[in-house]
Amino acid sequence: MLVMQNRMNLRVHEDWQAQDFEWYRAIWTECAELIEHYGYKWWKKQEADMEQVRLEVIDIWHFGLSALFGNGKSIETIAGEIEAELANFHASDLGVREATEALALHALDTRGFSPLRFWQLMQASGLDFDALYAAYVGKNVLNFFRQDHGYKSGTYTKIWGGREDNEHLAELVLTLDKNADDFSEQVYDALKRRYQDIVPQVES
Repeated sequence: MLVMQNRMNLRVHEDWQAQDFEWYRAIWTECAELIEHYGYKWWKKQEADMEQVRLEVIDIWHFGLSALFGNGKSIETIAGEIEAELANFHASDLGVREATEALALHALDTRGFSPLRFWQLMQASGLDFDALYAAYVGKNVLNFFRQDHGYKSGTYTKIWGGREDNEHLAELVLTLDKNADDFSEQVYDALKRRYQDIVPQVES
């Protein structure tokens, strides 16, 4: 996933690590969006949208991985540091809101990212590592797909046939073999076929 994230960031800026982007700000902002989907208003009836919550968790992971790059660290070094931090991970009794706030607070305090606090949030939202991996690969591919189809220039159509591209992605991933060596290529091809089938009808 670190390899894929680096590749995506290179697509956005060829020297992205030297730009000192404020990944921590994206992390706590995504945390706020997650809380909106989960619900926090005690003065009105709210139902947690756990599918959207988990999508926000995946978005946070993208920014978190990016934040771990720095000081010329190799991908192998970063992977080792994540593994070491999580080696003694124990199940937490934090709820989604509390785990989200702990991660956001760490991001604001340190301007960094905590894999341990992220793991607590991942667990609280009902994701395991396999689910994280499959969802991450899917969203990473979608980000590439968006770039290939005019996201940066503003010509990309994010709503396909009345549904957001994230929804199409989640549906398509369920039909594919997540253990296949070409899983990411399968995701891209499936997105491309559906996009071409639907978007011309929307634009015409």
